[in-house]
Amino acid sequence: MSDLPDPAALWKSADLLRGSVDAAEYKHLVLGLLFLKYVSESFEQHREQLERELSDPASPDYIKNEIERQAQIEDRDEYQGDKVFFVPAGARWSNESEDPEQLGLLQTAALPGLGQRIDNALDLIEKENPETLKGVLPKIYARAPLSSEKLGSLVETIGNIPFQSSRQALDYLGRAYEYFIGRFASAEGKGAGEFYTPQSVTQLLVEMLEPYSGRIFDPACGSCGLFIQSARFLEPHGKSPDQLAIYGQEMNQATWRLGQMNLAIHGLAGQGQIAYTENGSLLDDAFPTLKMDFVLANPPFNQDPWGAAAVKDDVRWKYGVPPDANANYAWMQHMLHHLAPNGRAGFVMANGSMTSNTNNEGVIRRGLIEDDAVDCVVALPSGLFFSTGIPVCMWFFDRDKASSGERDRRGETLFIDARHMGEAISRKQKRLTEAEIAEVARTYHAWRGQTEAGEYQDVLGFCVSSTIEEIEAEDWVVAPGRYVGAPEEEEDQAAFEERITSLVEGLAADFARAEDLTAQVRQALGAVGYDL
Repeated sequence: MSDLPDPAALWKSADLLRGSVDAAEYKHLVLGLLFLKYVSESFEQHREQLERELSDPASPDYIKNEIERQAQIEDRDEYQGDKVFFVPAGARWSNESEDPEQLGLLQTAALPGLGQRIDNALDLIEKENPETLKGVLPKIYARAPLSSEKLGSLVETIGNIPFQSSRQALDYLGRAYEYFIGRFASAEGKGAGEFYTPQSVTQLLVEMLEPYSGRIFDPACGSCGLFIQSARFLEPHGKSPDQLAIYGQEMNQATWRLGQMNLAIHGLAGQGQIAYTENGSLLDDAFPTLKMDFVLANPPFNQDPWGAAAVKDDVRWKYGVPPDANANYAWMQHMLHHLAPNGRAGFVMANGSMTSNTNNEGVIRRGLIEDDAVDCVVALPSGLFFSTGIPVCMWFFDRDKASSGERDRRGETLFIDARHMGEAISRKQKRLTEAEIAEVARTYHAWRGQTEAGEYQDVLGFCVSSTIEEIEAEDWVVAPGRYVGAPEEEEDQAAFEERITSLVEGLAADFARAEDLTAQVRQALGAVGYDL
């Protein structure tokens, strides 16, 4: 892609225009424009191909009459049949025309009223593609917190991606969309946990779980990164993403829109259902009767409170009622409830989920282990997430540990300690390398008895296969450091760092609330003539 700009350079140019606009608000403006450019170029690529076929006398689809041919080129069904969004003339990114109403957004970027024209274009695209885009596109540009000049410059910046109808340019736009999501997560910091899971984490989850086909579910899907990674996983295996039916649920409507656009850019729109519910999965399950082949998730860590009283008698709580003080074990049981008889799940959790014995959590964990649902637990390094510095872990469930083609693992759980892994990408941030992801995934697959992964062996300080009896001897704690032979002080230090980081984050939130309260008091006193 040498003729296309580097996404980092594109980000730098766009970020310079942000000024004082909060990253959480600005991201919807930028990502909406990237999506608009993508659907327009995808349409143009298909349109040019269609025009060549209809204009070629040697083609079986040749139409001699010019008027009939042009009518066919503008026929909506010609595009939707090939999963291409139809973009009417007045909504296209770039369109030269003598009619001012038909000009593309790029041609009118310097004119007044650009924000309203963008909103109108998005509205037109939604109306032409209601099956997959109804209510999805962010019509927020007429009231955007950017000057008309800056909004025009932003359109021109994104317009610097060469306007070319090629697969290369469309692939680039998909990469740019994902890159921008990650950079906005970095800019937002703590708030980013609502919509973004770092790429190396999603890759490890998918590589370990291997969702080749079937129903795949993410109950806290954010910007749908786990679905994108699952589709990408299939490519080197010669399989089509069409073999996946995707189901997701999200409680933040703006994030739901980001996810829907992300799926559309990657050709996964309409390949299942992504539900938006105001109360989220735990309180308003959008798929109560569906059983899934795979569940992948990065649910919110340590939600407190989450509204447990409203669902205290729910059928999902097979192993015990989860406490309102922490939703971790509500998420776990919710995901297990949705697994088919041979289904598997992989998800990220806060480290406290491995050791907590308060508020019924230890009882629930014991039930999960005694019922032989826990297949593997992986301890991860700290610093992988933008939203928190505490170390996290991955859990893997398997409904059938004696499934055909694999080793019978009934009564066993694999523990992997990967806390020593990760490379620094900033002062606070780490990522897992490709080699580390491959090592952890291969270890899990070898332990499961997948012949192509080679022979499994316990490795001191890294991995060990343990029995239910051995876990019971550790009081049902599933921290890998207890089993793999890592020095006790290393585990204690990790627990200490997690507690300190959590305390600091809580204290920062308290300070912020105190500052808000002080400002409100000052304002109230000032209104009655008292100035502090």
